[in-house]
Amino acid sequence: MNQDQTATPAGAHGPATRARIIEEELRESGVLHDDDIVQRTGSVPTAEKFIEGRRVVARAWVDAAFRQRLLADASSAIAELGLTVEAGHQPGLELRAVENTDLVHNLIVCTLCSCYPRALLGAPPSWYASEAYRAKAVRDPAGVLEDFGLQLADEVTIQVWDSTAETRYLVVPQRPDGTENWSEEALSELITADALIGTVLVTAPAIA
Repeated sequence: MNQDQTATPAGAHGPATRARIIEEELRESGVLHDDDIVQRTGSVPTAEKFIEGRRVVARAWVDAAFRQRLLADASSAIAELGLTVEAGHQPGLELRAVENTDLVHNLIVCTLCSCYPRALLGAPPSWYASEAYRAKAVRDPAGVLEDFGLQLADEVTIQVWDSTAETRYLVVPQRPDGTENWSEEALSELITADALIGTVLVTAPAIA
């Protein structure tokens, strides 16, 4: 995979993405707290709709050629959508997309700290950085999935991917049945950050 990346122009990120990045930095520095955001806006910060990785997966579901490019060179593929792995230019930082299938389920962890593709998934959930998750994801990945209410069939192999300072991962979940005629935008609304980490599946609402 090509390790070279082109610096992202200052205006490449949309307003929502830039606002989310600033929000995350302020919250991590202790200047801003979730309660402050809720009090001022009446909403919970970092909503799923601002998770850019949803756009990537939805595009892969509807565009077979893009899906192939994503699996071959994820860093270049997301650049087609104006996205980067992390905010700013970080030479050598690589994104890998790993695809769930009927026989393989992927799970992302960072065993050393909490490396995470923030520009694509927003701020990592607290459990992602916890010692309990980091240790159990490697030792007992099936147990971790069961903790999230996901029990896979016996024939499914769980592959655990360890994020590093040089490499980030994005799970491409399976497209749920019954969504064959859905638009790309409608599909993206089904996708959560947890599904892009691999702790849950993407499901479509039942039609009465």
